Amino acid sequence: MFRFATPAYLGLLAPLALAAWRRARQGVQPALRFSELGAGLSLLPIPSLALRLRPVVDGLRYAAMALLVLALAGPQWGQDSTTILSQGVNIVLCVDVSETMAALDFKAGDKVLNRLQAVKNVVNDFIQRREADRIGLVVFGSEAYTQLPLTRDYKAIAQALDRIEIGAAGSMTAIGDALGIGVKRLKDVESKSNVLILLTDGRSNAGELPPETAADIAARAGVKVYTIGVGGKEPAPFLVQDPVFGRRVVYQAVEIDEATLRSIAEKTGGLYFRAENTDGLKRIYATIDKLEKNEAKVKVYGDYRELYPWFVLPALVLIGLWLTLTHTRFLRLP
Repeated sequence: MFRFATPAYLGLLAPLALAAWRRARQGVQPALRFSELGAGLSLLPIPSLALRLRPVVDGLRYAAMALLVLALAGPQWGQDSTTILSQGVNIVLCVDVSETMAALDFKAGDKVLNRLQAVKNVVNDFIQRREADRIGLVVFGSEAYTQLPLTRDYKAIAQALDRIEIGAAGSMTAIGDALGIGVKRLKDVESKSNVLILLTDGRSNAGELPPETAADIAARAGVKVYTIGVGGKEPAPFLVQDPVFGRRVVYQAVEIDEATLRSIAEKTGGLYFRAENTDGLKRIYATIDKLEKNEAKVKVYGDYRELYPWFVLPALVLIGLWLTLTHTRFLRLP
């Protein structure tokens, strides 16, 4: 990364540019003037090549001064490095991508979103607010799998979140398997605090591990689980392709197993939340963000190489060339 250590000196370029502009407008005024002999006749000589090149010679001086100003501003090349002196929180995000997440009952302003789109927007904001935490992503439907292991590369996390699609893991809901995989990911990396945020809009109806058993495993492993039920209590609108009527919206009831989600949270020391709209979802993640803060000590230092010699040396060459030319071929007589 290129930078100037003392960029305030760059302000000197403005008066220098103004001086060069004024000098260029003045041009070269002849030292001697000749009288005219008659209409259309003049003894004014045709400008020589040396006379026409004098503005270029003057430009050498201004170019040299500009290079010296840039050198004074401290040009550098390198990068800032960050050393984390204390551990943050390990967080695994378990996101339901079953078919019911296609329900169109969330909004962003006037735009209607399906549940997964709303979740992506809110979770991405949550990720960007974290510092020094390792964050992983587990997605689940009929099956559960790790989309991204624990990492501090928040850009990679955002990209992985953006890539998940409804139905990618099947149409059903394997809450227990998702919880089990999330706990395993957390156990693989040591931390003072391990948190799992499980978000779903349905009832566990798939997978090999019962949610209650997975909750017991999480409790024994010291993993705190926050559970979030997504969706309203009324039938939700879905966009379907009808073979007769084409694309149309139908309403279907989607039941959230709040008792199980509440039990999982209670067993592990977490909390259960219900998000019926986008604002509610934002408040939930903001609450979790405040509850799970571990003040991390971060040391930032720069490793930069000074580049000013690359500006000073050409400036000295230009000054030498200007002095040589103005004292020889382009010598200006009084």
